[in-house]
Amino acid sequence: IAERSNLAGVQHILLVLSGKGGVGKSTLSTELALALRSAGKRVGILDVDLCGPSIPRMLRVQDSAVHQCDSGWVPVLLGQDKAIALMSIGFLLERPDDAVVWRGPKKNALIKQFVSDVAWGDLDFLIVDTPPGTSDEHISTVEALRPHQLLGAILVTTPQ
Repeated sequence: IAERSNLAGVQHILLVLSGKGGVGKSTLSTELALALRSAGKRVGILDVDLCGPSIPRMLRVQDSAVHQCDSGWVPVLLGQDKAIALMSIGFLLERPDDAVVWRGPKKNALIKQFVSDVAWGDLDFLIVDTPPGTSDEHISTVEALRPHQLLGAILVTTPQ
């Protein structure tokens, strides 16, 4: 029997990328999720910015914790309607301001785990907030998501 993927209930996956830091990827990811939710969509945010996980703070849930269930980690559910599911390394740190100083293989393993071991449930959109630049994390994310329905990418740029 083939095991059911934790992303089987996700209709569309959007990557949010940029060539540099500080351009507003996390802000755009957060605002897009809120806009989709207000349009009646079920939304998830996967924060793979492992060194700077800012989305939990932006959504004021930095003190939340993730829990385990039979199919993996349960993402943090936001709002009374629980219409936004969020997974971030920020929930796995002892203190929200702790630094993550990991080499590539450990980061890549966590990204694969976020893709395969988070119980997303049924979502219309999963927004993936990536770290700045073009790094191993981006390659690992795209490789882990390859078997799933990737809708596309939003590239955030600045005018200079």
